[in-house]
Amino acid sequence: MPKKERKRLQVVISEEQDALLTRTAYELSSPERLISKSEVVRLAIEKIAQELGEGAHLEEYRSILDSENVSDDI
Repeated sequence: MPKKERKRLQVVISEEQDALLTRTAYELSSPERLISKSEVVRLAIEKIAQELGEGAHLEEYRSILDSENVSDDI
């Protein structure tokens, strides 16, 4: 069976964001299954898209994106 093709995305994150990813992956993991930081990112993308599709949290997400904590440093 051919391997499912995935797109790769590279992003620059702060040490604090990396720590959040690590902590979240650890909290979601169980003795039976370890969760990777990539899986946490994919879950977050799906969750945000689902909430936006339902019209929820739009202004909250915009406010977060307007803050310095998640801005791109280009």
